[in-house]
Order: sequence, then structure tokens, then C-alpha cells
Amino acid sequence: MNLKLITPEIEKLSFKIDKGAGEKARIGLLVLESDQSLEWEMRQITNIPGVSIYHSRLENDPIVTGENLAMMEKQLPVAAKLLPQYLNLNSIGYGCTSASTIIGEEKVSKILNNFHPGIPTSNPLTAAKAAFEVLNVHKIALLTPYSPDVTLAIQKKFNESGISVELIGSYFEENDEIVGKIDEESILQAVIKLGLNEKCDGVFISCTSLRAINIIEKAEKVIGKPITSSNHALAWHLLRLAGINDFQNGYGELFKR
Repeated sequence: MNLKLITPEIEKLSFKIDKGAGEKARIGLLVLESDQSLEWEMRQITNIPGVSIYHSRLENDPIVTGENLAMMEKQLPVAAKLLPQYLNLNSIGYGCTSASTIIGEEKVSKILNNFHPGIPTSNPLTAAKAAFEVLNVHKIALLTPYSPDVTLAIQKKFNESGISVELIGSYFEENDEIVGKIDEESILQAVIKLGLNEKCDGVFISCTSLRAINIIEKAEKVIGKPITSSNHALAWHLLRLAGINDFQNGYGELFKR
């Protein structure tokens, strides 16, 4: 028995368009292939009506060495190009503190602007410097997960910018897969230990894989000094560059500025 399929007539429907998601601000974010924390923390901080985040991931080796970090320079254009210009981004960031240090902040910005001309750019190192300027912090304690050579390179960048790194603590862990699993209590206790030292008037938690945003306000209450992290500073800076100046509770002193 032959069955004849009856195709219903398709009605053409009318529609209207609006500005789409991110009518207040659209932020581009380049995330490392190995990163487990940046997107999760960024979603929390930028949970603001009318703000949208667009991610692009780039290839990287999870073992953090100076050589591997430098190799990411070739991957930056690939990832940046995957964020289409028709998104009309308001700001764009590269989510790697250590690679921004090794490659160079200006070079990172130039690569991003090659594909997104005129759009304000940031990275965790640049964002942290801007944050400490707003917070009027000039002497910091530095917490990292890195090997000494990478940690000292970041210290040098801060010192050159006029922000003095007075003391340093590190987990000496090169594997990004492990760094992303360091628990918040370990980070909290490390920040308190460093931050209570009278030599510093603020603390920077370096590495986008370290989960820190949920302990920042708690630690500030203990040490009585401003604290920021790679993801915390980057989110704040990208929002401000995009014209979003909302004050937000629960994320420490920086988000009240």
C-alpha cells in the first residue's frame, strides 16, 4: 500500500528585531583551553541585566612555563578572529595573567585590536594595575600558583609600573589542571597570611584558574585591606571599559568604585 505524504503549507510569519542580547554591553573574552575557572567566575560577576559575555577559547599547554606562555602569541589571533565584528563588542579581554606578562600587555592589546579596531582591551595584569590605582594601593602582596621564574616576571611588571611587590607567596604548581582545583579555603588562608603583613596595603591573587571571587570580601574584612584577583580585576575593568559602572555587593571594595 502506497502512502502519500502530505506536506503542509508553510506560512511565512512576520517578525521584529531588537538589539539582541547584551543591549547595554557586549564583552568579548579569550579563554585558555586549560582554564576551568574564568568563565564560571565571570558569569557570576557580570550577571547584570543587559550585559552579555562572548567567549572564544585558544589552544595552550596546561603546563605553565615561560616557553609555553610565549607560544600563545600565535594562538591569540586565531581566537580573536572567532569573535565576529558584527557583535559590536564594547570591550574585549585576554584571560591569562602570566602570558600577558611574557608576551607583553601592549602586544596583546595590538593583536586584539587588529581584529577588533578601536575596542578597549584588557588582560588581568593591566586590569590589576588599573584596579590598584583606583584603590590607591601602592604596595602589594602577590599570591601565585606559578614556578619562581614566572612569578618573578609578574613581580617585575608590577614594580616597573610603580606598584611595589613587598612579599610573595606561591603554590609552586605548574599544571593548570591542578591549579583550577585548589580549593577556596586554601586561597583564603594564603591571602590572610600574606595580607596581614604590615609591609603591604593590598593583595593580588594572580592566575585566572584560581577561584578567588567568593573569598575576596571575606578576606578583606579580616585584613582590612583591598584585595583583587586576575578574574576579579579583569571583570571589573572590562565592565568599566564597556561603560557599565554599576556598584555590586559581595565582591569587595573594588566593585564599590
